[in-house]
Formats: sequence, structure tokens, C-alpha cells
Amino acid sequence: MIKPAFLLGAPSSNTGKTTLTLALLRILARKGVDVQPFKCGPDYLDTYLHTLASRFDGRGRQGRNLDIFMASEDHVKGVFLQHCAEADAAVVEGVMGLFDGSVKSEGSSAAIAGMLGIPVVLIVDAKGVAYSVAPLLYGFKHFDPSLRLAGVIFNRVNRLSHYEFLKEACHDVGVEPLGYVPRDETMAVSDRYLGLNIAPDVDQESAIAAMADHVSKTVDVEKIVQLCSVEIPRPFPRSSCIGRGNAVIAVARDAAFNFVYAENLDILGQYGKLEFFSPLDDAILPHADMLYLSGGYPELYAKRLAENAGMRKQVKAFALRGGVTYAECGGMMYLGNSITGRDGVNHEMCGALDLETTMRDARLHLGYRKVDLSAAGYARELKGHEFHYSSLGGIGHLDNVAEIKTARGRVVDTAVFRVRNTFASYVHLYWGETPDFPGFLLDQAHVTGSSPENARD
Repeated sequence: MIKPAFLLGAPSSNTGKTTLTLALLRILARKGVDVQPFKCGPDYLDTYLHTLASRFDGRGRQGRNLDIFMASEDHVKGVFLQHCAEADAAVVEGVMGLFDGSVKSEGSSAAIAGMLGIPVVLIVDAKGVAYSVAPLLYGFKHFDPSLRLAGVIFNRVNRLSHYEFLKEACHDVGVEPLGYVPRDETMAVSDRYLGLNIAPDVDQESAIAAMADHVSKTVDVEKIVQLCSVEIPRPFPRSSCIGRGNAVIAVARDAAFNFVYAENLDILGQYGKLEFFSPLDDAILPHADMLYLSGGYPELYAKRLAENAGMRKQVKAFALRGGVTYAECGGMMYLGNSITGRDGVNHEMCGALDLETTMRDARLHLGYRKVDLSAAGYARELKGHEFHYSSLGGIGHLDNVAEIKTARGRVVDTAVFRVRNTFASYVHLYWGETPDFPGFLLDQAHVTGSSPENARD
């Protein structure tokens, strides 16, 4: 199958990869292209935004992660091929600098592009530079002979005359110029937590549409499609040991809870029916065998979550009577007693876990994690990612049933708390290659004698 597929990379972070990715996704979607977005690495905010950008005129695709720490190369390639086969085109957003990996370039965006057999479109921040981009481009073109560099887009260009200098550099080193993005307030989307702003007062759809309008004027999208049309192999069969189950799994999904790996939902769907609900807006918790509270930014919506007291009480009752509950990061914050915002205001939460979280004196906790849950009876190593600014305040008597390490094996004090059949942690786990993990969770109801019928009362 020949179709457009490329990776957007850059010499470093903060050069405009996400902005250009969102714009190109929307431009292609407007042209009627069914485009599949991917993100290198563990970022769940970018995939959330990719999903929004790919939606147009009733079509769109879920953003997917490609991460070779959390999963094997075979699994990552399988995810890519499977979802490429169903789409007209694929756009992959890289992470950090193009060759930045865990050890040298291992696991980097360049390594993933090579593994997938797709070309790279380089994004270069041209603020304050002109012909001096020539040695930079020369280096990226020749450093790794296996890398297929389709061309370059220049970001933050002053005016057309500035771009002419940049094009001269491209021609002299043999790199195709694919356009530029003028500096403009349209593109100045404010940051939050290392990503684009998802606060309640930000109109994400309008921001994405404005990005696409702006980029389409000066970036040669047709040339990108032409240069990046490659042979995509047919997907190989992906084995699954899970039959179609009959469990009902209630999944929180709204503006406060939306950071979830798409592969996790695919795995959950093999255990039964997913019932999506909103802790922000819904009055009734669905009858379910399991409750999944994913990550997000509950602190931005803490007042509304607190005001929906009926939902908070139902979630607490479900957990305390032994209903199987799995919560990660924002979901754990929601299960606690309260969330204190940056303004010092305390908002009551579910009270299913005897802990408090606070945004006061917030600092970043970030990194890959290896999770050992053998103390809880799960034998396989789990992998995931920790990313949060909140911290734990008052913690009551809670059992930690895990040992958690960094990618390099250093033990960290992050916990997986267990109360009855509720498991909660700051870690976002990726279940793509541990598809039996939700089954382990569901089995806890039978191990402890808590039946699904009781959990649904």
C-alpha cells in the first residue's frame, strides 16, 4: 500500500512540532484525507490534541502512542501498521530532538522513523538565523545515512525575504525546502504543563482551525504528500489471548478525565462493554463490574467535580463495597478526600482513598516507570509513565502494593495504593503487551468475595 506517511522531527524541543502536527492534521482532514495521528513517546496530552485535530466533517481518528520503552519494537510496529492500514495517511509527531534517545539515539524519533520505514520532515526554528542553517541541515542529512530526510519546514520566519535566505541554504546542502511559518499571534497558543493549554476557557477547536489556516498559506502540503508517499506493508496478525468478555466497564471520559492510551481502551474492550460517563456532568454512575478513572486535569475542574456530589457519593460507594476500581493520576486525585488548587482553595472529592492532593508549591514529577505488582499477586512487570505537578498531602493508612523503579532501575517512592479492590497510582500504565492485567483486576472481585452484583447495587 502506497500512502503518505511521515514523521515530524526537530533539532530540539520547543521548535513547534506539536503546532505543525496539529495544523497538518487539520489541513489533510479538510482535504478529505482520513489521516491517522501518532505520537512518539508516552505523551497523552499530544495524542488527545491530535485526535481533535484529525476530526473534520464527521471523520477523525484516535491519536496513538509509539513508545519502545513501554512496549517492544514488534508491538509498536504492529500498532503503526494496523492503524495505517485503516487510514489514507499517517502523521507521526516526534519527541524531543530527532536523535535524542534513552542511550544516545536508542528509542529516538529517528530510530522510530527508521523502524517504521517512513521519511522525516524536519522543523527548524529560524528565529534569529538565516544562511547559518546550512551546516545544521547538512549535519542532520548526513549524520545517519539510513535516515530519509524528505525536507524542512522553517518556523518563526520574519517575512518572505527571510525565507529566501533559508531556501538558499537548503539548495546548497541538498535539502528540500517545504515552506515556512511566519511569526504570528495566531500561533501563539499559551502553554500549560509542557503542552498546549487545555484549560476550560480555551477554545481548542478554534485554535486548531486558526493554526491550519495560518500554516496552509506558506507550507507546501501537496509537496509533502508527494515526497512522503511510501510503501506501507500490510499489518501482520496481532495475537490476543483474550476472548470477548461480558464484563461492563465504566470509563470516565470528559474534559477532566481524558488522558488515556488508546491501546488500553482497545484491551479493555476485549473484556466486555465500555460504558463512558462524565464525573463532571452525569448524575448516575453506570452499573458496571469495573470502574476506570483515567488521568487528566481534575484540578482545573475541581469546583465542578465537587459540586457534582451525587456522582462523588456513588463512586465512593462503588469502591468501598468492593467494586473493582482502577485509577491513575487524575483519577487517583478524584478518589481522594480533596484537591487543593494553586489558589489554596480546597475542594472535596470522593473520599474513597484516605489521601489529599495539592497544587500548592507544585513541582514536576516526570519519567518512565517499571512497576512490580507481585505483592498484589500480578507476576508480570508493568511499564508506564509518571507525569504530574500535584503532590500528596495528608495520607492515612493506605497499603502500597508495588515497587516502582525508573527506566534505569532506581527505586522511587511512587506507590500503587490498594483499598479493597481499588488500585490507584500516579503512574499511567500501558497495557498493550500486558493484556491480561485488566483480567487480573476483574478477578479481584472473586478473590475477595465481592461479586459484580453487589458492586452494582
